[in-house]
Amino acid sequence: MKDTFRHKGLRQILVDELIGKGISDQSVLSMINEIPRHLFMDNAFVQFAYKDKAFPIGSGQTISQPYTVAFQTELLQLNPYEKVLEVGTGSGYQAAVLIGMESNVYTIERQKELFTKTKDFLPKLGYNCNFYYGDGYKGLDKFSPFDKIIITCGAPNIPEGLIKQLKVGGRMVAPIGNGDVQVMHLIEKLSETEIRTTTHGEFSFVPMLNNKN
Repeated sequence: MKDTFRHKGLRQILVDELIGKGISDQSVLSMINEIPRHLFMDNAFVQFAYKDKAFPIGSGQTISQPYTVAFQTELLQLNPYEKVLEVGTGSGYQAAVLIGMESNVYTIERQKELFTKTKDFLPKLGYNCNFYYGDGYKGLDKFSPFDKIIITCGAPNIPEGLIKQLKVGGRMVAPIGNGDVQVMHLIEKLSETEIRTTTHGEFSFVPMLNNKN
């Protein structure tokens, strides 16, 4: 499947919609405008690729709503060349946004089928990062500390192990809560012993599963 002028036009409409919803980070908007989201989706949903909605991608997972991707990324306040841990590779769309913003991305996925598919697919589009199959709760301690951490699935609580892998001065964005709705949390690591947590509205994610290998 190709990326046509029609697709590019639909992306611009989506960007305008996100601006209307409060997204203002120009680097984030630029990535939403650039990345061909329809290539990340199952054929059954391709015609809806530029609707601001989440859609199934198999293995009980979804490709996140573009607004959610933009909102989480904006909260991270990314700088070029920062080391970013993404928990929940999924379709690879969020990773592509991070990579496009010149982040050094380490992404971990617990669903083997999705991990294999995305690890093969994402580099073919020119988005290269470090792929790992494993338990997101454990993170990737041997590559820590990370400048930023983003969790793209609903966690019942803030994973303490991931806070330890965050650099002092770093930021972690995570949807926290049980059930169908979570509250977006921003965790800022002020020192080795002090964090600041703020909340940023309700979102809906698939649940994060513990000890899934």
